Amino acid sequence: MNVSEKKENPLRQEKRKKLRELREFINPYPHTFSKTHHTKDLKAKFQEIEPGQVLENEKVQIAGRLMTMRSMGKAAFFNIQDEWGQIQIYLKLAELPEEQQKVFKLLDIGDFVGIKGFIFKTRKGELSVHTQELTLLCKTLEPLPEKYHGLTDIEAKYRYRHLDLVMNADTKEVFKKRSQIIKEIRKFLDERGFLEVETPVLQPIYGGAAAHPFSTHHRTLDMKLYLKISPELYLKRLIVGGFEKVYELGKNFRNEGIDRSHNPEFTMLEYYEAYTDYQYQMKQFEELISTVAKNVTGSMKVQFMGKEIDFTPPWERLSVYEAIQKYGGFDVEGLSDEELFRKIKELGSDMEKPESRGKMIMEAFELTAEPKLWQPTFITDFPVEVSPLTKSHRSKKGLVERFEPICAGMEIGNAYTELNDPEEQYNRLKEQEAHRVIDEEAHPMDEDFIHAIDVGMPPTGGVGIGIERIVMLLTGQSSIRDILFFPTMKPKK
Repeated sequence: MNVSEKKENPLRQEKRKKLRELREFINPYPHTFSKTHHTKDLKAKFQEIEPGQVLENEKVQIAGRLMTMRSMGKAAFFNIQDEWGQIQIYLKLAELPEEQQKVFKLLDIGDFVGIKGFIFKTRKGELSVHTQELTLLCKTLEPLPEKYHGLTDIEAKYRYRHLDLVMNADTKEVFKKRSQIIKEIRKFLDERGFLEVETPVLQPIYGGAAAHPFSTHHRTLDMKLYLKISPELYLKRLIVGGFEKVYELGKNFRNEGIDRSHNPEFTMLEYYEAYTDYQYQMKQFEELISTVAKNVTGSMKVQFMGKEIDFTPPWERLSVYEAIQKYGGFDVEGLSDEELFRKIKELGSDMEKPESRGKMIMEAFELTAEPKLWQPTFITDFPVEVSPLTKSHRSKKGLVERFEPICAGMEIGNAYTELNDPEEQYNRLKEQEAHRVIDEEAHPMDEDFIHAIDVGMPPTGGVGIGIERIVMLLTGQSSIRDILFFPTMKPKK
């Protein structure tokens, strides 16, 4: 026994001892096993047979992880689990060759086995497989969590997602639903003629959102690069180039905090459609989300944190000013900058000194209205200072044509009538560049993007959607960590 083995807990030591015994007469890690069925196939085909019925001619080959075992000396019942569920296995030692009997005696919960046998149903009505041949497929060393309690420690669930998936069937179903949601989103856009594209993950200049980037260094080119915070500026280049409907569904990275609805690495959908505006995209947005909700859950109404959310269109529409008036009880238009700053401080803002009027208005909105918006609601017409890539409002001075859909107190998207006036775009980015001295999240100047806008971009509506937040709402999970396979976590000490 080596030094590391001496430090192992007794259960691991016992399993390692069995592994050594197994190595003396078999390979405990064979290369393959030929399966004929999954558990779901057997249940679909044979669930209706009568209790006590034996189908010796229905030969099956099935494999999975050993999850429970009830040994009765010369026979045993045990359950194996594959991706789709569990099925009971019956084994009679005397019916197996001597080598397979020895293998069975050295098995532990958690090991992978392959079973060749036939179908029967016990007198109590349990569909089962009668073993005629047993193959060890993987001898495990790490004991599984105790079966009756499963993996309940929250941090362990996230840190050891593989164990969580083994022990908790509900976790696996959440992630299957996540995959279905993403497929339905793609289907919706594909059927409307959108082209799925990919933009660079490593970018020389970051942009498209107000966020801190992650940075790295390319040795050969001796240059700083950033992980993308948004694909927006690249997708707009494609609209300039002549594509009229494009979307990207992929990872973005923002070097920011972690909480119930934020993770530094997350999945974003952005799509752009030429010759449309934010009013058109509002309608398309609610059609997209309500269609996905219906196709995935069977209804446009879902339960989230014990309350109902109804995605049925049309959704309520409120301007930023209207929302503050409705939920905060005051009119920001009637306040001076100094009065507005005092007001948001009274509301609990941690803003240390007055900033741009637009930022203080959005702070007022986030403190008064946003937490109270449960049903899906479009918040429209934002201050120009917080929307450098958005077209000015056609009838409201100082505002832009932008909307954010809010649901369950969370922003689930962001959309603009895109700014395509090259001179105004240049001036906006120049102004943002000046603000970078005091605001690290301000947009840097991107001369290549300005070149693209100079070439000419048609009127365009653009939309971004936080995929994780949609998944949270449609699966009823209150934390982003429950719908990310591997959320970002501090290393164990």
